[in-house]
Amino acid sequence: MTTLVEKAPPRRMRRAAGVTVAAVLGTELVLGWDSLAAAVAQLRAPHLGWLAAALLVETAAMQAYARMQRHLLRSAGVRVPLRRHVALAYAAHSLSVTLPGGPAFSTALNYRQMRRFGASPAVASWCIALSGILSAAALAAITAFSAITANGAPDWHTFAALAVAALLATIGVRRLTRRPGSVAVLTRPVLMLVNRLRHRPADHGQDRVQGFLDQLRAARLTPGHGAAAVVFALLNWLLDAACLWFCCIAVGGGTISAGQLLLAFCAGMAAGTITIVPGGLGIIDGALILGLIAGGIGAEIAIAVVVLYRLITLGFIIGVGWLSYLVIRPSEIAGRSESAGRSESAGRSDPAGRSESAGRSESAGRSDPAGRSDPAGRSESAGRSESAGRSEIAGRAESVG
Repeated sequence: MTTLVEKAPPRRMRRAAGVTVAAVLGTELVLGWDSLAAAVAQLRAPHLGWLAAALLVETAAMQAYARMQRHLLRSAGVRVPLRRHVALAYAAHSLSVTLPGGPAFSTALNYRQMRRFGASPAVASWCIALSGILSAAALAAITAFSAITANGAPDWHTFAALAVAALLATIGVRRLTRRPGSVAVLTRPVLMLVNRLRHRPADHGQDRVQGFLDQLRAARLTPGHGAAAVVFALLNWLLDAACLWFCCIAVGGGTISAGQLLLAFCAGMAAGTITIVPGGLGIIDGALILGLIAGGIGAEIAIAVVVLYRLITLGFIIGVGWLSYLVIRPSEIAGRSESAGRSESAGRSDPAGRSESAGRSESAGRSDPAGRSDPAGRSESAGRSESAGRSEIAGRAESVG
């Protein structure tokens, strides 16, 4: 009886939560039925030409992200065919969007694949970090541009400040890659503090940090590759926003201005960065719908636009991304097995090498006492010869006497 009483409250809580969610969804469905029915009617006959254009620019956005990473790796001396970068971009995007904690899986996949491309650990980490920085900075620049131009009165002082900030960031990255020793000066006190807390020697791990910084010398961002990476980072977001715009035109909502559409797009993307729901379901959609409505589009058309846009980005792009991941995965598993086999064979050969050297030392140790007893043997025979000689001389003298 006690067990039944303890299990009853959780069941009641789950039932109450389910009833509450169903009631909220039912209320929203009743209140928004007219807008939803109108949105479905708009989706029944979208303009196929603009729909094809939306698909085309969305695939071009993924190409732009892949080309950005390609230029970063090329700046570090790693050259890989574009198709491999495109496949990695699709696969990593799908992992990041659809899995809980997806950015961690996406980062791990990027790192492993870049290592297979031939990049050192430092270069792979540098490329992944700089890709994220460039992408975030590009979205921030587009957001600032849309916020400034939405009212029709651009502030050139703000544009100048953004340009100076981008220039300083570029100079900082180039200085870091050219003089990584300056980072060692900053990391040494931190490493000493960590070692003190862990009761380790003060210089523990310093050789690893120095080795990482030495590898970082190869990651030099040349002006040409850096400018190309910045351009493709901007194109990645602008082409994605163009997909949203073409979806608006496809369902008859092309009256929104470019500044208002960019502002709604940036609001949706910014909302997607703080959600833990896979794909940002509900969060990105709500932000996009509110932004489009604020830009002058009706509620039913805004819902239709967002549904169509999400079908392309969540349905088509992520579907292609998972297919790319299935193509990449066998080679990745083979690479892991090969590296594991190498480490295992190295571990097996090490004891053999040690036993061989031990055998040689043992045989040398055994022969050493024999070498040392050799002089003793020689002295013993010399003593016997000397005593024999003395006895023979004494015998001769006795016979003479």
